[in-house]
Amino acid sequence: MTLKEQINNAIKDAMRAGDELRKTTLRMALSAIKLAEVQKGGPLDEATVLGLVQKEVKSRHEAIEDARKANRPDLEAGAHAEIAILQEFLPQALTSAELEQLVREAVAEAGATSPREMGKVMGLLTPRTKGRADGKVVSDLVKQMLQGAGSAS
Repeated sequence: MTLKEQINNAIKDAMRAGDELRKTTLRMALSAIKLAEVQKGGPLDEATVLGLVQKEVKSRHEAIEDARKANRPDLEAGAHAEIAILQEFLPQALTSAELEQLVREAVAEAGATSPREMGKVMGLLTPRTKGRADGKVVSDLVKQMLQGAGSAS
């Protein structure tokens, strides 16, 4: 069953259960998926659908920041609840130890020894961490490891 089908089924379940927050949150995600399909002119692959769900989560994180600035704890709580719902459809996040191991392997595989070779390492890592780790966190860890490798030479 595709991610889009899972979301669709979850919307139906939420409607049966009368869970308004879950229903509207998942409908927004499904709407983003359908819009992307229309723009592409056909069905999306799983990775793209996953990316769209992640984008929805990211927009909720931004909404939390905005709610904090506006001193609106009600909106902040709502965004947290929406994130929890959307994360059910994302793969399990990598632990920091798992992420560090993946970065070490990619650095070794690319034969990278300086920060100038960061692009090679990120090219290997991005498909392995997509949906399971924040790209900025991965990038920062790679930069940190390569700077350490560059100064060790």
